[in-house]
Amino acid sequence: MTLSAQPVAARRNVAHSIALLLGLVVLGSVHASDEAVKKGMEAFIGAPAVESVTRTPYGGLYEVVLKNGQLVYTDEKASFILDGSIIDTKTRRDVTQGRMNELSAIDFSTLPLAQAVKQVKGKGSRVIATFEDPNCGYCKRLGKDLAEMDDVTIYTFLYPILSPDSTSKSNNIWCAKDQAQAWRGWIVDGKAPADADCDVSAIVKNVELGQKLRISGTPTIFLADGTRIGGYVPATELEKALDGVKAR
Repeated sequence: MTLSAQPVAARRNVAHSIALLLGLVVLGSVHASDEAVKKGMEAFIGAPAVESVTRTPYGGLYEVVLKNGQLVYTDEKASFILDGSIIDTKTRRDVTQGRMNELSAIDFSTLPLAQAVKQVKGKGSRVIATFEDPNCGYCKRLGKDLAEMDDVTIYTFLYPILSPDSTSKSNNIWCAKDQAQAWRGWIVDGKAPADADCDVSAIVKNVELGQKLRISGTPTIFLADGTRIGGYVPATELEKALDGVKAR
C-alpha cells in the first residue's frame, strides 16, 4: 500500500514523526555547533573560560560570553574573534550593548541598601541605585541631573576606584552627620566634605560588591527592575527608563 493510500490519521502520524525527527536532528546539530565553538574558543584561550555560546541572526556569528563578563563573537569554526559592537542597521540599535544589559541585570532586592547614601526626592516612588566615585566627572554630571529630578529615591553606593583621594572623600562623606547633604555638597556644588572618622567598612564592602557585580566604571546605575545602565545617560533618557519601570 502506498503512502497516499494509507488512512489520513496514519499519514499524519508519519508526517509528525518525520517532522519530530528532523527537529531533533537540527537541534542536535545546533548543540553540536555550540559545543564546537566553545571548544574552539577555549582551545585558543587556553582555559575553560566560556560561560555560554549562542548563535546570532547576524551573518552566521556566534555570541560567546566569557566567564569574566566579556562578550565577543566568532564563527562556527572559531576561526576569528570579533571584539566589538553589532549595530542593527534597520533599527539602529546597538545589539551588543542591549545584550550586555540583559546579561548584567541583577536582582535589585539583593542590594545591601544600608551601605548606600539615601536621598528621597518628592514621593520617592521611583527607585534607583548608583555606584559612584566622588572624583568621577560623569558622576558630577549625573548628580546635577538628579538634583533637578522629582519623585525618585536614590541609593548611592560610594565606590572609590579612581584614586586614594576618592577613598578619602568617600570615607568623609560616609562619616558625615548628614551623608546625603555631604554627598550633594561635593558632587553638585564642589564643596569638599569635612574630615570625619567612623566605621568605614561599608565602603570596603561596596568595593567588594562592585567587583562581584563587574562594575569597572562609574557611574553605574541600576533600575528597580534590575536593569543596569553602564555610564552616564542624559536626564531625559534616565527619566524615560525610570518611567518605563514604573509603568510595568
